[in-house]
Amino acid sequence: MNRTTLSLIAGTTALAAVTGFAALSAPDAPGTDTAAKAAAQLPVERTSLLCPAPSTSDLAETSYTSFTPVTKGTGSGGKAELRAATEKSADAPADGKEEGTGKDDGKSGKDKPAEPVLTPKEPGKPVTGDSSGGDAPALVGTADGRFAPGWTVQETTEVAAGTGRGLQGVNCTAPDTDFWFPGASTDADRTDYVHLTNPDDSAAVVDIELYGKDGALKSAVGEGITVPPHAGEPVLLSTLTDERQTDLTVHVNVRSGRVGAAVQALDDKLGGDWLAASADPSGSLVLPGIPKDATSVRLVALTPADADADLKVRLASPSGLITPAGHETVHVKGGMTTAVDLGDVTRGEAGSLVLTPTDRSVPVVAALRVVRGKGDKQETAFIPASRPVGTRATSADNSGKDSTLSLTAPNAAATVKVTASAGSEGGTPVSKTYTIKAGTTQDIEPPVPGGLKGTYALTVEPVSGGPVYGARTLAATEGGVPAFTVQTLPDDRGTVAVPEADEDLSVLQK
Repeated sequence: MNRTTLSLIAGTTALAAVTGFAALSAPDAPGTDTAAKAAAQLPVERTSLLCPAPSTSDLAETSYTSFTPVTKGTGSGGKAELRAATEKSADAPADGKEEGTGKDDGKSGKDKPAEPVLTPKEPGKPVTGDSSGGDAPALVGTADGRFAPGWTVQETTEVAAGTGRGLQGVNCTAPDTDFWFPGASTDADRTDYVHLTNPDDSAAVVDIELYGKDGALKSAVGEGITVPPHAGEPVLLSTLTDERQTDLTVHVNVRSGRVGAAVQALDDKLGGDWLAASADPSGSLVLPGIPKDATSVRLVALTPADADADLKVRLASPSGLITPAGHETVHVKGGMTTAVDLGDVTRGEAGSLVLTPTDRSVPVVAALRVVRGKGDKQETAFIPASRPVGTRATSADNSGKDSTLSLTAPNAAATVKVTASAGSEGGTPVSKTYTIKAGTTQDIEPPVPGGLKGTYALTVEPVSGGPVYGARTLAATEGGVPAFTVQTLPDDRGTVAVPEADEDLSVLQK
């Protein structure tokens, strides 16, 4: 089957993870003049991103936005590129021997290579592209030089009708070897896929583990899944188990190689969206950016440890941290998925959920399923536990309307600078500074570039104070349905810590 393919920017084809270099030396005795020097934060030189296949619906309309913020110290060289991954059709060889050749013989289900359709010319200005229908493949990509630090790609899909109808959005992710997805389901109304994308020249081997309300589900089918080189592989969760579970936690563990992973959760009645991976298991978690008009919020959590976890549940509201009535704590049994309905917990105000241990700290992963609307006009999105903004976070695909930026400072007050980039078709960058009070969440109307044409990106940079967490919501009304999608804003990993060497070792090479 021929597929619509997308490839961005002519350039290198080798894909690599974010890399940095560090010089190490033995620690010096306290009080000596040769104490180790502090590490310097330098721009990354190369980074990879992987985008899942957006939809199988013929009614799907997908847009891609690529953006790299301007970063000091990057020089003038570099480029970025996204290519269509090889999608394996139902009649393609199972062993993947011919995968990645780019040849289409009409029998093996291979794709013809696509011509580049987007060419970013400079950091600081987003570029966009689009596709229609259900044949758009997964994308694999790399950026280097001045395009690498903070490179962000947003994939946004509108589906007019059918299972999963509404607005679906996901940030393309860096390859990794371990992912947790609390909030998946094999319920009768749900069709959930785990999308695996392999950026490398050799096959990846992946195990998919499922955890329900009573513990791990037995499934030999989820073991040893092969993802061919430079290929995307969607795995339907209901094919891995016969059990119908309303709430599941999916664990993607890569035995060999590395992949990008995301869960596409499609509901017959409540629309659908992408479920991004939760932050790494931790004793304390922040789930930022619950829309103020959410009509239903469901918390799904799991501790991978054998021990149980007892968590204090608090909502960071515009006025401070409050405890939801009737949901002061949640008990999470070891290895079992726990779900708690919080109802309309935000009560018309901005909010973020803050989970902290009541006693001893046990690592937990968590996500929220959020519903807007009522009756047959409801739409769903997901908010996973997120890492803090850190040095800088980036959000692409903003239109100047129907975008909400939500920022929370759970521990101490913080000041942040928010910059709106130039528009993809024109406009002047604008920056504003905001103060977020301790224990609060603030929904802010993002700054808009002067003379905006097209879409633009937002960067969030903490200036002072405690850690900040963030999320961006895109909203659109389609046929009376309040469609929306939420992306969290973890650190964009645009810099890497590089310790200074105590002595110049280059002379040893002479």
